[in-house]
Amino acid sequence: MEANEAHELREHAEHGAHDTSMRPVAFTMSVLAVLVAVSTLLGHRTHTEAIIAQTKAAVEQNRVSDQWNLYQAKKIRSNDTALASDLLKALPTDKGLAEKTAKAYDDHQQKWAQDLKEDEKVAHEEEDRVKDFEKEVTAAEARANRFDLGEVLLEIGLVVTSVTLLTRSRIYWYFGMAFAAGGVLAVSAGFLVH
Repeated sequence: MEANEAHELREHAEHGAHDTSMRPVAFTMSVLAVLVAVSTLLGHRTHTEAIIAQTKAAVEQNRVSDQWNLYQAKKIRSNDTALASDLLKALPTDKGLAEKTAKAYDDHQQKWAQDLKEDEKVAHEEEDRVKDFEKEVTAAEARANRFDLGEVLLEIGLVVTSVTLLTRSRIYWYFGMAFAAGGVLAVSAGFLVH
């Protein structure tokens, strides 16, 4: 709610406060103004939570990509070494040197096989963390949407209630209260989303 809107509503409330029959309406408007402010704050903070979680998910997704790139690089190096070892065994060269080199390549292959298993496990764990952050984003956005809906309904209730001061017809007060009740329910529903 803008400062000038709050000032205008206060003026209407003060004007209506002189008429004792409009005091409950003025009080209701004050309460609704506070509820609008609270729901606005909740909505803004929840949107911020969603953005932070989304940023964390993006950073974690980059880590997953880096981890899979490392895995792929080791896999390619392992494959190239296996091919070189097979070629050394097949070529008619110094058998002693070829066997020694092939043995060294085989030792590398065993180490890389273990590294590849480890790298794959780490990549899957990081993917799980990304999923957790994405769930957090979804929940925060759902909460924020409910807080935003509550804010809108409370603002509508506040405006419709203020019409009571202008028209002196209480039907607008009742309509305003109905919108406000919907707003309170929407904000309350935001707290239930996890």
